[in-house]
Parts: sequence; C-alpha cells; structure tokens
Amino acid sequence: MHASPLLQTFNTGPALLILLWVIFWAVVGGVVTPRVYRRKDLDASSATLYGAVAGAGTGPILPVYLWVKTPELNWRWIVVPSALTLAMLIWAFAVYDPNNLCVNNGGYVISQISNGLLVGVLYGLIALGLTLIFSILGIVSFAHGQFYMIGGYVAFFVVDDVFGLNLNPLLGLLAAGLVTMAIGIVFERLLLRPMHLGQIERPSEYAILVTFGLAFFLTYTVQATIGTNPRKLTPYFPIDTVTIGPVSMPPSRVIGAAIGLVVLAILYWFLNYTWRGKALRAVSQDKQAAAVVGINPLTMNTLAFGMGAMLAGIAGAALVQVFTWAPNVGDVASARSFVVIVLGGMGSLIGAMVGGLVIGVVEALGVGCFPDVSRALAYQQVFGLVIFAIVLLLKPTGLFGREL
Repeated sequence: MHASPLLQTFNTGPALLILLWVIFWAVVGGVVTPRVYRRKDLDASSATLYGAVAGAGTGPILPVYLWVKTPELNWRWIVVPSALTLAMLIWAFAVYDPNNLCVNNGGYVISQISNGLLVGVLYGLIALGLTLIFSILGIVSFAHGQFYMIGGYVAFFVVDDVFGLNLNPLLGLLAAGLVTMAIGIVFERLLLRPMHLGQIERPSEYAILVTFGLAFFLTYTVQATIGTNPRKLTPYFPIDTVTIGPVSMPPSRVIGAAIGLVVLAILYWFLNYTWRGKALRAVSQDKQAAAVVGINPLTMNTLAFGMGAMLAGIAGAALVQVFTWAPNVGDVASARSFVVIVLGGMGSLIGAMVGGLVIGVVEALGVGCFPDVSRALAYQQVFGLVIFAIVLLLKPTGLFGREL
C-alpha cells in the first residue's frame, strides 16, 4: 500500500532537495574539473567523470580539493564518492516512497539484482558477438538482433513438438548456433567481402545499408513463413525455482544464465588458447602485422562475423524459454546490444560483458522498484538508457573504452 497523496506530496520536498543537490554538484564538478586540469596542462581525459562523481558524493568538498591540488586521477578518487552518491539516492527514494518493496524488503531487492544478473549474462553474450564483429571487421552489424531472433526460433522448433521432433534442448542450442553461424558466414562472403577487397567506393555507408537490408530480409522472411503469433518454450530442464535464503530465481533464467556462462567460458578458451582465437585477436589489433606473420585477414573476417552471429543465436536459444518470442524481438535485441557495447566501450570484450550485467541489473531494479507497478514494464528499456546517457556524458568512450 502506497502513501496517501498528501503524505506523498510532503515526502517529495526532501527527496527533491537531495536529488537536486546531487545533480547540481555533479554538474559543477563535471564541468569545472576538466577545465582546471586542462589549464594546468594535465591529463583531463577522465576529469569529467571524476569531478562529477566527486561533486555528487561530497558536494563542494572533494571537487575543491581536486581544483586546488590537481592530483593524478585514478579509481581511488571515486570509490567513496560513488558509495555516498548511491546512499543519498537510496535515501531520497526511501523518503519519497517509504512503502515501496525496495525500501522495506531487502530480500526483494536482492532477488531483483539476482534476476538482473542472470539476464545480464545473456545481454552480455549478445553484445559480445557484436563487439567481436566490430573489433575485426570495423563495422556495426544492424542485423545482429535478427540472428538472436532466428536462434530462438530454431531452438523452439527443434525442442518443441511442433514438427514431432521434441529433441534434447542441447541439440536446440547447437542447431541455433550452427544455423545462425552459417547465415552469417554466407552473408559475409557474398556481401561484406567485396568491401574488404576494395571493390566498394564507400565501405562505411555500404556496410550500414547491407546489414540494414539483411535485418529487414530476415525479419520479414520469418514473419511470412512462421507468422507473428507469440511463442515461448517451457524451461529446458525440469528444475524447481531456485531459492537461496530470501532470493528466489525462476528456473528459466537460471538455466539461461548457466548456458551463457558455459558459452562464455568456451569463448574465453577459444580466444586465448587456440591458434585461430589468437589470430582473431591479432587481426583486431593490427591487420597488416597479422598478415605479415601469415594470418589471412579475410578468413578472420568471415570467422568473426560467423562467430558473432552464432553468439547472438545461442543467446536467443537460451532466452526463448524466458521471454515471449515474435519476429520483432530482434529489433529490441539490436537496440539493447548497441547500448551495451557503447556503454562498455566499443571493441572491448570485457566492456560488453560488464555492460550487459549493468543493463540487466538496472532494468530489473527499475521495473521492480518503480512506484507505479502498472506502468513499470513499459519503462524497462528507459531505465537502461538513462544509465547509458549518464555514462556517455561522463565518459564518452564507455566504461572500458580508450581514447583514440
């Protein structure tokens, strides 16, 4: 039960003052600190981030110290201010809506965070595929979400009894990965390779157009052949709801996250301990140097695009048992994966994973803690976009991106 309108109005005043205090000093710290550092010919690449966090957490105290002493900036300068900022925002929320479940039920908050992390693993897996493509080919695939969508449908038709197959879920995951990888390889060989052979005059625009075209083609082909009726699989394995203390996790999300973690472990092993994985990393760092030592960049381009599509397809196969599936889920996945890779830092595999976890947790907490429960789900993507905008304002290269 929420507070009465009169009490809600009374509580809004202190909460608004706390919020305005945090925003005001964050803006002051973020604007003034880089100017001070530039004036003294010091490295100001991260000064906006450090100044804003210092101002949000301590008001004028720490920013003034930074302006006067101009110490070398590192992560130690934002640990305590970040904690103080979070504490003030939580306090403001508790004052505004004291009857919210997120205020008076710690177990509920932990459950939301846990569920966000479970889904965030798969968000990160989708984004890893897109990051891999960008790192090797230097393009952003606008059809990435459609591979995710196709992977879910392939798993659905292999595992479900629509065609009388009713096969093992692991075969559904394998089929989803193989089908999407095959589509990705064929597409790269036919339409992207001419771009890398120098046969296209404006390669950047060409890459955008052909991947957009592939996205439309795949979406409407699936829509025409399968239809638009929503579909959803039951959990792959018959396990009960996982309960650890006050934390309750749906079996479908636990299974999906477990699949994602296994795939991530295999990907880590492949990239770090196999010749082809090391070749991919070499091409991502310097194509010309890689070619000198006998690595064929064109082959690596094909492998990277195929693997990126495969990762998206497996993520779709893992999530088709969590969410309702329709041809338009690819559009949502594309938008979310773009947010994740920019948030984590373009070209950073670690950043893609961390970005996925951050977006997963933020969306789960946003939906679970939103005061108006009836409208919370409609704003799910907005919560992640707010964090995305804040991070880009403070650190335009993303969390793990580097200045070029």
